[in-house]
Amino acid sequence: MQYVIPVIIVFIFIVIISRFKIVPQAQVYVIERLGAFYQEWHTGLHFLVPFFDKIAKKVSIKEQVVDFKPQPVITKDNVTMQIDTVVFFQVTNAKQYTYGVERPLSAIENLSATTLRNIIGELELDSTLTSRDTINTKITAILDEATDRWGIKVNRVELKNILPPREIQDAMEKQMKAERERREKILQAEGEKKSQVLVAEGEKESKILRAEAEKQSEILKAEAEKQAMILRADAVREQKILEAEGEAQAINMVQQAIADSIVKLNAANPNGQVIALKSLEAFSKAADGKATKIIIPSEIQGLAGLAAGLKEIVQKDAE
Repeated sequence: MQYVIPVIIVFIFIVIISRFKIVPQAQVYVIERLGAFYQEWHTGLHFLVPFFDKIAKKVSIKEQVVDFKPQPVITKDNVTMQIDTVVFFQVTNAKQYTYGVERPLSAIENLSATTLRNIIGELELDSTLTSRDTINTKITAILDEATDRWGIKVNRVELKNILPPREIQDAMEKQMKAERERREKILQAEGEKKSQVLVAEGEKESKILRAEAEKQSEILKAEAEKQAMILRADAVREQKILEAEGEAQAINMVQQAIADSIVKLNAANPNGQVIALKSLEAFSKAADGKATKIIIPSEIQGLAGLAAGLKEIVQKDAE
């Protein structure tokens, strides 16, 4: 009996100690008292009343990611394809999450599948393949509204894979191959076009440069010829000027010599016979010219007759 009381005390102590609970970060404990919801425990130390309180559910309030398996859907143009989705959600109300729906993940998966079928049923195949963002936005809005009463916030829904039937995939691959070949031909044609344009522009520039060079050459040649003609004309002019100056100097010298001889003759005071002799010399020089008629001054006619008589006498003596 003496050991029973200490054992009971130890048992009670252990039970009391075990009823202290520490709620970790990013978790919420839903507490029930006598089978009914009592309160939510957040991060920190809490005491659970023995035999009255119990932890109904431990809820993580971190954002969670769920990858659902592919779902068969039919497009508006009756093409069956497989689409799998990825849902990002977060618990915002632990009480509603605990008591609002049984198996919340299964509920989200089924709701996502039905919503996806409804949306894809309004789209054709091509629109389905090119409207991922639109489909994601619509599913997110619908799921977020539907799960709000479950204490769940759907942040984002992504279409992970869209798998059309094999024959559709083959046709799409052929179409893509044809499109790539078409683009390749277009690029080749554009490349050839640009190449021809560049060649033509190069030839054009070359012809322009050659024409400019020929033009400059002709201009330089004409300028050279012009300069040569100017120089030749200047040389001829200078030559004529020099010749004229020489003739003028010669005439001046002759006139000066004549003037000097006259001055000397006057200074010698010549008689009439000397003057007549000089006149005869001048007449002889005039007679040597090309004139057909010569007018003999009266002053030297006597001298001419005297000269003719002397010539006859000399010829007779010689015979």
